[in-house]
Amino acid sequence: MTELFGVNVAEGGAVALLAVVVLMVLTGRLVPRRTYDDLKEDRNDWRTAHHKVSDALDEALRQIGELTELSRTGVHLLDSLPRGEVTADDDQTVAP
Repeated sequence: MTELFGVNVAEGGAVALLAVVVLMVLTGRLVPRRTYDDLKEDRNDWRTAHHKVSDALDEALRQIGELTELSRTGVHLLDSLPRGEVTADDDQTVAP
């Protein structure tokens, strides 16, 4: 018949079946439902956290873009103002 872990299940009967189940549990191929459900819940929690962080990053990038545009506007505004000259007695005058 079929072999699992090198043991023919049909020839061994109940003892072989029990041995196969124990081997599967010990090697991690067979896990209890509670363990599986806990792992699935953890996976979902991590997925939710990833989506929240991803959304926050997208929002931060959007805000950075807006702030960059505002800073460019401020630079253009300051560059358009007339520049003053400082005299020897630290009196600032506006250049013509």
